[in-house]
Amino acid sequence: MAAPRPPIDGGTVLITGTSSGIGLELARELAPRARSLVVVARRVERLEALKDELSARYPGLVVRTEACDLSDPEAVDGLTGRLLGDFGAVDVLVNNAGAGLQGLYEKSDWDRVYGLIRLNVVASSLLTRWLTPAMVARGRGGVLNINSGAGVAIMPGMAAYVGTKHFVTGFTETLRAELEGTGVVVSQALPGPVETGFDEAANIGPPGVMDRIFRISAARCAREAIRGFECGRPMIFPGSAYGAVMTLQGALPRALQRRAARSQARGLRKASAR
Repeated sequence: MAAPRPPIDGGTVLITGTSSGIGLELARELAPRARSLVVVARRVERLEALKDELSARYPGLVVRTEACDLSDPEAVDGLTGRLLGDFGAVDVLVNNAGAGLQGLYEKSDWDRVYGLIRLNVVASSLLTRWLTPAMVARGRGGVLNINSGAGVAIMPGMAAYVGTKHFVTGFTETLRAELEGTGVVVSQALPGPVETGFDEAANIGPPGVMDRIFRISAARCAREAIRGFECGRPMIFPGSAYGAVMTLQGALPRALQRRAARSQARGLRKASAR
């Protein structure tokens, strides 16, 4: 029996975090194939601009905008309720919305940490919980989680962010195992450096040499994520050089990764004490 494919063509596709970056490019990639595209973000004006762009390019496409603060669980519940009431089911869920946070954890602002957890962990968990039952009942569907290479790494100075991404890694891998045989495809993309506004929003400094080598466009990241999703790959590392390095990193002994992280952490602590 052939492996199931996510029902993108002629389906209802929901993408979160579509106002910019990877989410915006995912919407552009999937628009010519979907019947209905639900785009979710906080910034109304950017959602409307995206709707105008896609509606003009694809007259037969139904574009629905949902302005929603995904860090508010009640707002997420309201969103899923509206969508299930209007569409009956969502064929493909793309959990893309997320944020970052940098700095030594003991100096972090708890409100920002808690907001990060609500956005990076709770929102995608709720959307998946409420939308997958209809997929399972119909025997077809897809969940693509846009994670991060941080989800398989130790990154001193980003403990809260990395923790949320490790959750997504384990959650997606286990969800994939649970839904095997149901017709629902589950994959995750774990991009590295991508040309988006993410670094600025997370207060991350200018890119280093390796970041510049591995950095790819958001459009390329979106294309490779979708391609891997349709091939049923469990983990997708967009970018050829980055993908090769991440494959090799997975083979490194954990003790060696911890040693490198300790060295990096010492440098961060010295810098923060100045």
